[in-house]
Amino acid sequence: MFSRPTLLAAARALLLAATAVVFPSPLRAQFGGAFGPDAAKLIVMTGRVSVLKDGVEWARNVGDVVEPKQIIITGPDSYGKFQLADGSTFEVFQNTRAVFHDTPGWQEMLNVLIGRVKVYVEHKNGRPNPKQVTTQTAVISVRGTIFDVVVEDQDATTFVSVEEGVVDVQHLRFGGNRIQLHPGESIRVYRDQPLAKVADKSDAVHAALRAAAQAVYDILYTRGVNSGSSGAPPAGTGGTTQGDKGKNPSGGNAPPPGPP
Repeated sequence: MFSRPTLLAAARALLLAATAVVFPSPLRAQFGGAFGPDAAKLIVMTGRVSVLKDGVEWARNVGDVVEPKQIIITGPDSYGKFQLADGSTFEVFQNTRAVFHDTPGWQEMLNVLIGRVKVYVEHKNGRPNPKQVTTQTAVISVRGTIFDVVVEDQDATTFVSVEEGVVDVQHLRFGGNRIQLHPGESIRVYRDQPLAKVADKSDAVHAALRAAAQAVYDILYTRGVNSGSSGAPPAGTGGTTQGDKGKNPSGGNAPPPGPP
């Protein structure tokens, strides 16, 4: 026979275990958790990559996930690469703010507020994979392609450039017909002007984007990155560490906020 204290201790342990299953740790929910179909996982990073959740900026680390409606933030000389459940990826370059899944539905991928992202949309078994990236001036629709989106200023002037595949661009405010961009083509969308009838086609523009991307990759290989895949450069001094989470979620010098 077990004594009464032993039975009470066993019951308490079972109750705590059940509670942990039903109500997961807030820290685990904040900094990790399962990679669900609506999330994006950070697989490569350098510098400062964080998300804005409930008005608080929280540092991200390789392997952490970003949930719908969270704002991804990168600092100066920073970079993050995220992967979706369907295999598609997107890169977020320095000084960028972008809302992940701003509206309900899997098709809407990002709402870029400022800065630059590069998107790689995977085909589903060779079939189209519809996705949208939006800004305050443009709606960019794709079905499996590689393209850049740059929000250049506070007026949300948007530059769209296509590297592979076909992209449809429509003015968010004026609507109207969509302009279709093919590889090597680009267009600039202004807040108070309808879309131009003919997209710009400039090798110099694409060369500049490639040069900017190459500069980021050079930094990754020179300084080292935190990576969740074997094909990326080895981890080095770039990025945050697991210990940063307990010190300061935003990566700065301010004291950390309380638990979310």
